[in-house]
Amino acid sequence: MPPARRFAAESAARLKEEPGESARDGLEELVREQAALRRVATLVAEGAPPAEVFAAVVNEVARILGLERVGMSRYEADGTATVIGATGEHPYPPGSRSALNEPSLLLHVRTTGRPARIDDYRALPGTMAAAAHEAGVRSAIGTPIIVDGRTWGAIIATSTEPRPIPDRSELRLAQFTDLVATAVSNATAHTDLSALADEQAALRRVATLVARGAPAAEIFSAVAEEVGGLLGPDHAVMARFDGPDVVTIMAEWTSTGDPPRLEKGRPLSEGGIAKLVQDSGRTVRVDDYVSAAGNRQSWVLDSGTRAAVAAPIMVDGRLWGVMGVGSRGEPPPSGTEERLAGFIDLVATAIANTQAREELRRVAAEQAALRRVATLVAKEAPAAEVFASVTAEAGRLFDAECGLLRYDPEGTATIVGQTEIAQAPDIWTQLPLGGQNAATLVFETGRPARIDLSADNDSNPLTVIGRPVGQSAVGAPVSVAGRLWGVLILVSERDEPLPAATEARLEGLAELVATAIANAGARAELTASRARVIATADETRRRIERDLHDGVQQRLVSLGLQLRAAQATVPPELVELAGELDGVVTGLTIALDELRDYARGIHPAVLVKGGLAPAMRALARRSVVPVELELHLGARLPQRIELGAYYLISEALTNAAKHADASSVAVSADEAGGVLRLCVRDDGVGGATFVPGSGLVGVKDRVAALGGLLVVESPPGLGTTLRVEIPLSAEDGS
Repeated sequence: MPPARRFAAESAARLKEEPGESARDGLEELVREQAALRRVATLVAEGAPPAEVFAAVVNEVARILGLERVGMSRYEADGTATVIGATGEHPYPPGSRSALNEPSLLLHVRTTGRPARIDDYRALPGTMAAAAHEAGVRSAIGTPIIVDGRTWGAIIATSTEPRPIPDRSELRLAQFTDLVATAVSNATAHTDLSALADEQAALRRVATLVARGAPAAEIFSAVAEEVGGLLGPDHAVMARFDGPDVVTIMAEWTSTGDPPRLEKGRPLSEGGIAKLVQDSGRTVRVDDYVSAAGNRQSWVLDSGTRAAVAAPIMVDGRLWGVMGVGSRGEPPPSGTEERLAGFIDLVATAIANTQAREELRRVAAEQAALRRVATLVAKEAPAAEVFASVTAEAGRLFDAECGLLRYDPEGTATIVGQTEIAQAPDIWTQLPLGGQNAATLVFETGRPARIDLSADNDSNPLTVIGRPVGQSAVGAPVSVAGRLWGVLILVSERDEPLPAATEARLEGLAELVATAIANAGARAELTASRARVIATADETRRRIERDLHDGVQQRLVSLGLQLRAAQATVPPELVELAGELDGVVTGLTIALDELRDYARGIHPAVLVKGGLAPAMRALARRSVVPVELELHLGARLPQRIELGAYYLISEALTNAAKHADASSVAVSADEAGGVLRLCVRDDGVGGATFVPGSGLVGVKDRVAALGGLLVVESPPGLGTTLRVEIPLSAEDGS
């Protein structure tokens, strides 16, 4: 049983046997002692510095035992003891050191590893005992401090009283030595943890450089410096294997601070430590490098190095390089291989992560470029804008020149987009197909093509668009609805060819071009179809209006005249008949007026006769909401544009009256620069939306059919504004 637990058990048993008052005194003493132990235990648990724990222990022991002189010593490997804690009255302050070469309580505790006591210093021989007795010491007790099974130190308490120190004081003292041992163990563990933390901190610093995308030379230099600082060698070198028996020194560190000796393509010699690592792929140690076989100065060590350890750097399962450390004196300590190899493993991971990060950065840039082009396609941007974006994005991604060509029925290809290629033909230039070039190969095969421009293939502009000899080109087909539409071409500006995966990566952009072209065709077809539907409806309106005017309307007018003639022949005495005929004539006149209104709504005759301005004034007069007109229109506009504009204004005025609860409407129309601009603004409730079946949807369809642009602003409570721009040149709606 540990001394602390044994003492607590004995104290509890003794309290049961002692009389009441003695038991109370003992209980108070036990409470004070437990409080002191808790105070020390709290310091230990909080990880307080060992010196603080030692000072607290000797002072708490002095209070508990009622002694003025309590000291704590640590046993040293050279047979001495060092005072590490002492009360204020102690003759030897912390830091004092004494030899254990004659009988003493410190020596006895160290020799036996058990508690001990001296009840009378007069009976103890030796100069130390005599000095203690001379200083007034009469008795003493000591208990060992056991750390990891070893007698690490001792606590010695002395008394100047004539009577010996009470029995069982050793056990009370042992409770504190247990806590001291824990504190020492924690401190030792803390030291080991600090070393591990230093290693992890070094790795984090390297990883931070990698994460920041620092240049490789900076990362390698940092690795050599961190390894040198961690393992304490005289020399550290990091090198990359460039082939059998050849290395490039990437970084070097020396304890003297000499500048690194970086060297490319340095040969390795048989027997050198780097060669041993390259041949074996394992960590190698040379404890006596001077007498080892082979070239002593083969690459890694300076002239004074006597011993070394070198470990391989493996990246993705491949021997990438080697890291070595050397010493001019004693061989590197045991465990250097493991620490170096573990560190190198993480460094290799960092190198692999750097390569992966570069690949990820490339993929991210590619995806961002694809998103930007896809956004243009989704926004239905003009084809020319998409073509320019695709070539620019491809040029940036691949660090190359880029061109987009459309195949023509005449056996030519037209440049529809390109980066700023020196001496290249202008955009929209037609070039003949033929010869050894990427555009012709893609046209002939319908598949991606690659061509080496270092050969003098031919002078076709598609092959050498302003580019010198010594480069390569890659082309990816652009297919729309299963038909080969064109080709996207990259041309390198570097001596080395474009990477092997360029064709596959280029196809992603080519597919977006195809989507844009297909969407543009679908939009054009939709616009043309919508225009045909609206034109058919307008023609139907005109026919109905004409039929009403020339047929039913004329017949009703004729019937009205006949009734008036018949009314004139009625005898005066038939007053009731005359009144009935008069009512019929009045009703017929009202019906005729209503019919004229319907006909005018179906297709306004005033628009056909006078144009858009008179027709808009007529709409304003008939509106139930007051309308303020501002018209700046010149000559007659194309008929379908006038008709479309008329119905746009008519629908907007109807919406303002029926849904907006407006008190006034402002309408403006002007024509300038080949564009008709219309604006309808009301002061109604706002909140207008494109709900299926609503008037706004009809307005939107008609504007789209005219190839125009509609903008609606309708914040709740702030009225509604419709702005329309219709190009006068787009009569066919394309």
